[in-house]
Amino acid sequence: MKVLREPLLHFLLLGAVIFGAYRFLSNERTTPPGNIVITQGRIEALVAAFTRTWQRSPTASEREGLIRDYIREEVYVREAIALGLDQDDMVIRRRLRQKVEFVSEGLTAQTEPTDGQLQAYLTAHPDAFRVEPRITFRQVFLSPHRRGDNLSRDAARLLARLQGAGTDPDTLGDSSLLDHKFDAMPASLVAGQFGDQFAAVLGELPSGQWRGPVASTYGTHLVRVGDRTEGRVPTLDEVRDVVRRDWTNAQQAEADEKFYQELLQRYTVTVERQHPVMATETAQRTQTRP
Repeated sequence: MKVLREPLLHFLLLGAVIFGAYRFLSNERTTPPGNIVITQGRIEALVAAFTRTWQRSPTASEREGLIRDYIREEVYVREAIALGLDQDDMVIRRRLRQKVEFVSEGLTAQTEPTDGQLQAYLTAHPDAFRVEPRITFRQVFLSPHRRGDNLSRDAARLLARLQGAGTDPDTLGDSSLLDHKFDAMPASLVAGQFGDQFAAVLGELPSGQWRGPVASTYGTHLVRVGDRTEGRVPTLDEVRDVVRRDWTNAQQAEADEKFYQELLQRYTVTVERQHPVMATETAQRTQTRP
C-alpha cells in the first residue's frame, strides 16, 4: 500500500498511459508505409494520359502494364524518400516550388475586371502602354571611308543639289544596304538602327527640308523629315486586351505574394551571416587567386 502511494509510481503510470494513447492515435491516423493502394481514379488518370499521348485507348495488356509501371514508380519514390534522396536536389526543389505555386494560382479566383479597374490600371502605368513617336524620313548616305577628307565638301555639294528642284535623291550618295525611305518608323527602331545621336537629331529637324550632315553608326547622312506622329497614351479601347492581360498578371502576382507571406509566417527564418573579418579575408583570397 505504501508503494502505491509513491509519486514516482504515479508519474510512471501516467507516462505509460500517455505514450500508449499517442501510439494508438498515431496508428489510427496514418497509413502503413508498405501499403500501396491503386485507386480506380488513379487508373483512369493513367488511361487518360495514355490516350492523350497515343490518340487511342490502351489495350487490356497495356492497361495492366500502366498499372505495373505506376506501382514500380511508387515503390521507387517511397524508397527514395525513405533514403532521403529527395533532399538538397535542386531539380526536385524547383519542381516542388512550381507545384505549390500552381496551388496558389488555383486558389486565386479569376474574376473579369471591370472597365473602371482596367482604366485605373492604364492610368497608373501609362509608360507600359504608351504609343511611341513615329517618324517618316528619307536619307542619302555618304561613306566616310570612301569620301575621306572630302566628306564635308561632298556633303555640302549634295545638300545644295537636294535643296534645289528636280533632283532624285535615290540617285545620289554612296551605295549601301540601307533603304532610302523609312515610313512611320518608331523612334526606338530609329535609335536601334542608326544610333541614339542620329535619332535625337532627327527628332529636332524641321519637316519638309533637306538637312545635314547627320552622323549615324553607319557614317554620314543627308536627311529630309516627313510626317511625324507624337507619342501618346492610347485609350482603353485601343489596348483593352493588353491592359486586361497585364492587369490579370498583376493580380496573380499580388495573390502569389500574399499566399507566400502567409506561409512564411509559419516559419522562423535564420540567415547565417559571414563575420566581417572572414568576409574581408575571403574577398582578398578571391582577388589574389590566379
